[in-house]
Amino acid sequence: MTDLYDRINASFSAQGLMATLDAKLALVADGEVHITLPFAKRLSQQHGYVHAGAITSVVDSACGYAALTKASPGYEVVTAEFKINFLRPALGDRFLAIGRVQSAGRMLTVSTGEVRAYGPDDDSYKVIALMQATVVNVQLIL
Repeated sequence: MTDLYDRINASFSAQGLMATLDAKLALVADGEVHITLPFAKRLSQQHGYVHAGAITSVVDSACGYAALTKASPGYEVVTAEFKINFLRPALGDRFLAIGRVQSAGRMLTVSTGEVRAYGPDDDSYKVIALMQATVVNVQLIL
């Protein structure tokens, strides 16, 4: 494990919502984070798709944690705003949220996110949502 992974994993593990959703870190790299979300009936909306709130939560976290990979030591991050576009219903056996930093400044980072839906075969997917997020670096007070 790397210091970068340890930093992101410690913060991710402290999130109750990610545990509730059964979301898991799949990749941590400089400027990029992947989070998986398995399909669960308890996360569905009335038509059987995964609820937009669950999809939004994992891609927001992926974008935020991608930003955290660029933040200086002694800083955490919080989302200031995001825009999400749903391209199709969230139908699949599992989902992958990918957050990527597009521009990292001293206090603000802009990340983009993509959510992919996978069926029974892991080789093909459909992009179901796209996000753009502005993330703020917040100095930790010890």
